[in-house]
Order: sequence, then structure tokens, then C-alpha cells
Amino acid sequence: MKSLEVTLREVRSQGRTALVPYFMAGLTDNWVETINALIEGGADAIEIGLPFSDPLMDGVVIQEAGARTLERGTTLDSVVEELAKHQFSVPLIVMTYYNVLLHEGLSSAATKLKRAGISGAIIPDLTLEESAEWKKACDENDIATILMIAPSTNSDRAATLVRSTEGFAYASARMAVTGAASDEGSGGKVVALIREHSDVPAFIGIGITTPEQAAQASQVADGVIVGSALVKLLLSGASHAEVTAFVASLRAAI
Repeated sequence: MKSLEVTLREVRSQGRTALVPYFMAGLTDNWVETINALIEGGADAIEIGLPFSDPLMDGVVIQEAGARTLERGTTLDSVVEELAKHQFSVPLIVMTYYNVLLHEGLSSAATKLKRAGISGAIIPDLTLEESAEWKKACDENDIATILMIAPSTNSDRAATLVRSTEGFAYASARMAVTGAASDEGSGGKVVALIREHSDVPAFIGIGITTPEQAAQASQVADGVIVGSALVKLLLSGASHAEVTAFVASLRAAI
């Protein structure tokens, strides 16, 4: 079992719903300080986006963040170099697309992520059937490969995915790109499907925007992932204190 999953299972055993905020690396010169703001607000783990020119899963808010950070020259190497200077009290998870890692070389990419303190990876466009080489590189670096289960996933496929996911199972609340939503979606249904086959921690993401939505998700899930709402706040130039207050409102709700 990867160290990320050990940590997240411990959070669950304490009766705590994990809060995992997402933001895009490289948005500002001091973007690493955002991590500290999120931890101060009560994050249990942090998902950090590595930008890619052709995102498949990201809605307009995260696309804008990716475009801005690419214009600033953000790369895998620049993110690793900056993160490696620091140590944080919660696990860091990277979210990116397979081409970023493949271009670097899978073994080299996993080694660099490990050096940066990354303990998990979400790669939406990498299928389980094509993931063996990447997972081998991750095994050598104690990085958990986190797989996504969609509302459209049938029971047989879900069983295969939850047996293979590491760290947690990502329960997508809707068949859509990232972004704000007005309802809770199908997250509860997906979590129930996951739990038919495994006790791996199940975290709901995609469309969770408000404390109220986070509270609803926390009633059924082991963890809640919030991305676009936070990224929108950062794009508006929010201060460290404003970021901390937003995350603290989510923490209080769940």
C-alpha cells in the first residue's frame, strides 16, 4: 500500500472527511505560498495541477489558469525545482495529462515528482490498460496512481478500477469537465458503486463549489475535492488570507 493511502485511511479512521483543494502550479511568482494558505485553512491533502496545452477534462476556469501559467513558462522541471525547496505537513498530489510525463520519460518524471514531495498522481487521459509502465515507475517512487470512476461506469468496470487504484478512488460526480455546478450530481451513486467492491477511500470531485455542496458530498464520501471555485478565486488575485478563509469555510462545512 502506498504511503498516500496509509495517510488517507488514517484520516478516515479518525472520523474526519478529507478535504482536498486543487489549484494550478505557477500562477504567480509565489505560488508555493498558496499551499501554506490551503494547509492553514484545513486541507488534508492538496492537488496541484501541472499545465498542459490541450487539456481534456478541464473547464473554462482551469483552462484559463493553465494558459496563464504556461505563458509564465511553467514546466514540470520548474514546478519540481520550486517544490523541492520546501516540506509540507500534508500529502501533495499532482494532476496532469499523460503527454507531460511521457515527453519527460516516465521513470524520470516519477523520480522528479518524488523529489518534489509528490505522493500521488491523477492522469485523466491514461487508461488502466495502458498504465503498466507508468505504474512501474510509480512503484519505484512510492507514488499512488489514482483512478477515476464516472457515473457511466458499470459494476464490472468499477470492480477492475477500484482493485487497481491507489491512494483513493476518485468518484466523478458528473459526466462533464471541471467547473461549478448547481446540484450535487451523481457522486453518491459513484461512491456506492466503489464500495460494492472495495474499502479504498472514495473521494467525490467535479462540480463541488460551495460549502453546502461540500457538506452534501461529505455525507457519503471519505473525501471532498474542490477545484474550480478555488482556482477562480486565485485568478481574481485573492490574498493568502482570503484563500485560507475559503478553505476554512469548506472545512467547517464537512
